[in-house]
Amino acid sequence: MCGIIGYTGRQDAASIILEGLKRLEYRGYDSAGIALSGKGCAPKVVKKAARVEILSRLVREAKLAGSCGIGHTRWATHGKVSDENAHPHVSSDGVIVLAHNGVIENYVQLRKSLTALGYTFHSETDTEALANLVALHFSRLESLGVSENRLEEAVRLALAEVEGTYGIAVMCVGNPDEIVGARKGSPLVLGVGRGENMLASDVTAFGGRMQNVVYLDDGQIVRMNRDDFVISTLKNESVAPVLNEIDWRMEDAELGSFPHFMLKEIFEQPVSLENAMRGRFSQDASTAQFGGLNMSARELRQVDRILFLGCGTAWHACLLAKHMIERYARIPVDVEYSSEFRYRNSPLEKNTLVFTISQSGETLDTLEAQREAQRKGYRVLGISNVVGATIPRENDGGIYQHSGPEIGVASTKAFTAQVLVASMLSLYFGRMRDLSFADGREMVKAFQSLPGLVSCVLDQAENVERIAKRYAGCNDFLFLGRLEMFPIALEGALKLKEISYIHAEGYPAAEMKHGPIALICPECPTVAIAMAGEMFKKCVSSIQEVKARKGDVIVVTDCPDDLPDGLADEVIFVPRAHDCILPILATIPLQLLSYYIAVARDCDVDKPRNLAKSVTVE
Repeated sequence: MCGIIGYTGRQDAASIILEGLKRLEYRGYDSAGIALSGKGCAPKVVKKAARVEILSRLVREAKLAGSCGIGHTRWATHGKVSDENAHPHVSSDGVIVLAHNGVIENYVQLRKSLTALGYTFHSETDTEALANLVALHFSRLESLGVSENRLEEAVRLALAEVEGTYGIAVMCVGNPDEIVGARKGSPLVLGVGRGENMLASDVTAFGGRMQNVVYLDDGQIVRMNRDDFVISTLKNESVAPVLNEIDWRMEDAELGSFPHFMLKEIFEQPVSLENAMRGRFSQDASTAQFGGLNMSARELRQVDRILFLGCGTAWHACLLAKHMIERYARIPVDVEYSSEFRYRNSPLEKNTLVFTISQSGETLDTLEAQREAQRKGYRVLGISNVVGATIPRENDGGIYQHSGPEIGVASTKAFTAQVLVASMLSLYFGRMRDLSFADGREMVKAFQSLPGLVSCVLDQAENVERIAKRYAGCNDFLFLGRLEMFPIALEGALKLKEISYIHAEGYPAAEMKHGPIALICPECPTVAIAMAGEMFKKCVSSIQEVKARKGDVIVVTDCPDDLPDGLADEVIFVPRAHDCILPILATIPLQLLSYYIAVARDCDVDKPRNLAKSVTVE
């Protein structure tokens, strides 16, 4: 959630760190800060409960200079949003400067013991306790005459007393070009350069400056200066670094001609969906193929049940996976929130295969749910977008979406790619069982037509924008769908909530009469997804119930001519298509609707309040 960046080299650290913080803004934050080290004096810190743009001005005014420093964007957990609670934090003796992402669960006890030893506190954060704890061990090591790698050892000793999660970057007086980083449950990446090294929460912060990176594992510590780095464990065991090359272009994370990343990423979906499919169909075009599952056809045929785990938008993708796999592969599928699965003693059948879905690959609840399933002996596969993230590194096999970097906090192209992969999995499992060759060919043909059909939907953006302006003043929305369109209704409601702060709910259309219909009024429009097929007439009946109570209705449909005259106040058309891709086509107008309503309400689309892109705390 919070963003961390560190730089040590021979160039102006302030400009590099501030640029990195701007690239980390997409993660969500409420304050920002920077610290630069100085020779023989305490690092200089500037921090503010404000955007990075304001921080940059303050840094210029303070005339901060140096070639080594750390920066941070904070998403508040412990303590209100304030200048005092912003990171980096300085120990009360002025020796240690520390930026932290995560939660120190035993900070109250640490704070009491440190106060008794004379350390003082100026913030409400859990992080300041860690900064003072490192300072305590640094002082003790100094009194013992330890000089070599004293900061690293002080960090190691402090973390042995810590309960919780962390990704940290630490500097100290006396080591003007050294940074120590460590992680447990919160991502941290080392960028390896020539005459310079960097540390960050994710590779986006490097801004193309680093091409080679090392993804730190839980329980690892890195000590780096401008010319070298050393990785070890909390037990002081040496670790041989594994260099990875960043596999996407920096321009993929740039706005280009678009006003917001969210709109850019909505319009990138024809390409991102094409990338998710590339090389994943058999030569006879009758099934899908995945190279990273690490399971034989014989092992996969023994699967009796599948469990999908995810959070937020990824949970909606899990629901779509359930509908598709049960329909085309005839395998029972369960779906659980990752956060709930961790704490439920849920009985699983012996031959259950577990899937996790996480765009970032760092979602803490999903990571811990994966670990819990593996601890119980189940094989866990994953669907993720970020190569090198913790979840795909720790699972037993999986599938990369290849969507490219997604900067907008509200997920768009990553969600549709997740749904596409899930639908392709339904074909893959189905062809192993009783789905015919001809049916497989039809599904592959449908998948291959998807990018073009999505482009057709995007061509209606102006019409969706007009509709959005009409209803932008409303403060309540209902979204309705049946069967596989119900998760799409949930996703549409979530998108609207996330970026426009409108109260919105998604329901199966038939559930309206069981309570939600009480909300219907002229000020509460309904978005109804009504596609051709056996459920169309049922959806029309639900829409008529809304209209009878003077509610406006926006209908997303592939058969507008079949709607009774006057039933819909607005209609958004999607092309007629195979059922295996129709949920994706229905998603696009809801993304556009949410985006244009948020713009009309003058909301910060890419950085909605209180939200973070990657949720790395519990």
